[in-house]
This record gives sequence, C-alpha cells and structure tokens, in this order.
Amino acid sequence: MLTETLNLFLSAPFWVAVLRIATPLILGTLGVLLCERAGVLNLGIEGIMVAGAFTGWLTVYQGGSLWMGVGVAALVGALFGVLHGWLTVSLALSQHVSGLGITLLATSLASYGYRVSFPKVSSPPTIQAFEPMAWLPIPVLSAQTPLTLLALTLVPVIAYGLYRTPLGLAVRMVGENPAAAEGQGISVAAVRIASVAAGSALMGVAGAFLTLAAFDAFYFNMVNGRGWVCVALVVFASWQPGKALLGALLFALFDALQLRLQQSGGDVLGVTVPYQVYLMLPYVLSIAALVLVARRAAYPQALMKPYRKGER
Repeated sequence: MLTETLNLFLSAPFWVAVLRIATPLILGTLGVLLCERAGVLNLGIEGIMVAGAFTGWLTVYQGGSLWMGVGVAALVGALFGVLHGWLTVSLALSQHVSGLGITLLATSLASYGYRVSFPKVSSPPTIQAFEPMAWLPIPVLSAQTPLTLLALTLVPVIAYGLYRTPLGLAVRMVGENPAAAEGQGISVAAVRIASVAAGSALMGVAGAFLTLAAFDAFYFNMVNGRGWVCVALVVFASWQPGKALLGALLFALFDALQLRLQQSGGDVLGVTVPYQVYLMLPYVLSIAALVLVARRAAYPQALMKPYRKGER
C-alpha cells in the first residue's frame, strides 16, 4: 500500500487531477480573500458559483464563445457582489444573513432559469468545453485548460496588487482601519463594494470552470460545497494569496487521493474501508490543517464590522 501511494505521488496523471480539482478552489479562494481583505465576509460564494456555472454554460449553449461565457459568469458574480455590498456596506446589515440570502437567491434563480430554459429535457444538454493546452511544454500544465492558467496567473497578480500598489493599500486599509482610510480621503464604501464585486466576479468564474472546463453540462449540486471550502481556505491562508494557492492545492491533493483510493478497491493493509471514509478524508485532513494554522492567523481587524462615514 505504501509503495502504491508513493508511485501515485510520482505519477503525472495524479498531479493533473490535483491541479484540475484545485482550479475552482483557487479562483473562489482569491475571490473570498479580496472581499475579506476589504472587511466584508461573503457567504454568498456557494450561490454565486452556482449562478456563474449556469449562466456561463447557458451563454455558450445559446451560441456564445467560451470566453464570452466566462465573461458573463464574471458579470453575474459581480452583480451579486454589488447587491451584497449594498446590503452590508451601504445599509450595514448582517454580513452573515446577507451572504446566506445571496446563496439562496442565486441558487434558486439558477434552478428556475434552468427549468424555464429546458422544461422537457431529462438529461442536461452538453457544450463544447475548453480544450487542454497541449501546446505548452510543461507536462502537467499542458493537460489543463486556459482557466487553470488564468487561476495560477491571478495569484501573483493579486498578491502584487494588494501589497505593491496604492489600490491594494486602500483595500487593506479599509479592512484594517476604515477610519484611518477615511482620514486619507478614501471612500470606504466605494472601496469595499468594488472589492466585493471583484471578488464575487472571481467566484462566478470559479463556478463557470465547472461547466466550461471540468464538465460540459450544468448539473444541480455540482458546486457541492466548494464555496464553503474556499471560505475555510482563506483562514488557512491567513488572507495571503500565495498561501491560498497552497491551501487549494493541499485540499485538492487530499480529494484526488481519496478518489484514487476508492478506485483501488478501498483496501488498506488488507482491511476493506467503507467509501464514506474516503469521501470524508479531504475534509477531515483540511479541518486538522485549519485548526493548526487558524490560531496564528492575523485576520483583518475590521472584518465583519460595519462602518459609517464620520464614525470613529
């Protein structure tokens, strides 16, 4: 069993699967990170990913290009982000309640849209999804789609933007000390809403990856809790893009490992292990890693704290 596991870690197909599983987690985690760096918790990610998956797929099915589908998914995510920002920043409503409401609203609208668009279809129609980038000379990356390359590219771009640009400084200031940001002439509400909109756009693209790259159709429950995993991964990453990438890859590794263990028949040292244990494995290991890291995590000081102009 040990030898088989070591051989698995040395095989290229295994790491191809890890990177494919990690892609929506990378995009979603970066989206949550942008929101929370500005001081806004966005629990609407699960629903936004569903909406992005559906609208991106429907756009392509109706004749749009794949990149148009990605753009529509990002736009839909941004619109839900603006709604969440208006409710939590402008009206100072509970970020938890608003986020859960966004999840319910977005999921319900996607379900309604699918039923209206395909009232008599028993199985989901398919589209021509993104093809692997076979032209790349890197073996594992050449088996991925352009959206994976986009996700990997966004990690250093967002890190640079947050820590090396005035805009990134403004985002971090409104998440740490909004009163100080206001004192520097920064509109706290505008920066927070814009950050939530940008982060939610990435969440929409994360959902679109599932229908435009990982699969070629829209299925109910296809997001399957990935949004909640992204929220936990941000804490694991201590709100840093580089660590967010590491956390997404770590969870994907656990997930890919349990899939391969199931395929091997479920035998560990001669004992048959129920498949439910393997399904549980990536979540248990991720929770353990989260517990070890979370105590030392330096969270944004103004996270989940409403701010009104002129308050101190």
